[in-house]
Amino acid sequence: MRRMLLTGNAASMHGAVGKPLVVILGATATGKTGLAIELAKALDGEVVSADSRQVYRYMDIGTAKPTPAERQEAVHHLIDYVDPAKNLTLAAYQRDAYTAIDSLHTRGKLPLLVGGTGQYITAVVEGWSIPSVPPNHELRADLELQAATGGPNALHARLAVYDPDYAARIHPNNVRRVVRALEICLTTGSTVTALQQKHPPPYRVYTLGLHMERDALYARADARVDHMVTVGLVDEVRGLLERGYDPQLPSMSAVGYREIVAHLIQGRPLDDCVQEIKHNTHDFIRRQEVWFRGHDHGILWHNVGNLNIDIILSELRQWLQEH
Repeated sequence: MRRMLLTGNAASMHGAVGKPLVVILGATATGKTGLAIELAKALDGEVVSADSRQVYRYMDIGTAKPTPAERQEAVHHLIDYVDPAKNLTLAAYQRDAYTAIDSLHTRGKLPLLVGGTGQYITAVVEGWSIPSVPPNHELRADLELQAATGGPNALHARLAVYDPDYAARIHPNNVRRVVRALEICLTTGSTVTALQQKHPPPYRVYTLGLHMERDALYARADARVDHMVTVGLVDEVRGLLERGYDPQLPSMSAVGYREIVAHLIQGRPLDDCVQEIKHNTHDFIRRQEVWFRGHDHGILWHNVGNLNIDIILSELRQWLQEH
């Protein structure tokens, strides 16, 4: 069923209010950037990136960042604005996204929130009240040590005792998020679930989702990995290390970067590392799809194999005119 998500303080299926926000989401390699550029050009829009890796400078190839030519076709925001040594929190991203979206509305532009980081998109659209808890570095280090010695599943099980609802939403291997959730629980005596109340922003939202058959998407993602290596992924990672960026930084944990670090530092054969990138990308795609299914409040899904941009534009223009 094709449905439309309307959100906002007074939004409803009958006469939604608020300024428009178009969301384009989907798993890695589904072609979100290309569609976003076409819609932005046709509708006088600009893109607000919702990608947790494209925010970082110097990380272009491995994040499939829009090329300079693509950014000439459509203005992109929230790309290349964070140093890889810094950790961009979800709260900071949400704040920056709202600032960019509101600025576009002020200038009469249509904002398009585009990306595959489901947590970023959901936090913006649903208006999560993200816990403002400063980091406790000593506690965090202790929890990370527990994960390293006892394994991520044991740490995840500990979180499930304190906050079972939030633990159910996090994969045990996502140690960084598990550690942060436990840090919040142990520091505040509350839980992420209790603190993450929602206050939807005053936007009316039209959400487009791109999908492909799983085998076809895996093949497409694999081809993209091969292309990344061909055009210089190894040199890009080497350049980050030469700039002094620690391989343990959150930014360097991205798929494609940590595997090439293993090649450069540990001497693992490049072919093995490339195959691992492909395997980990497949796993990442599955997790993206699980997130979007779990937060599908009205996504208009389109199969990339028979995507018709003219129809999408026609429906979008009608929606924009109706409100």
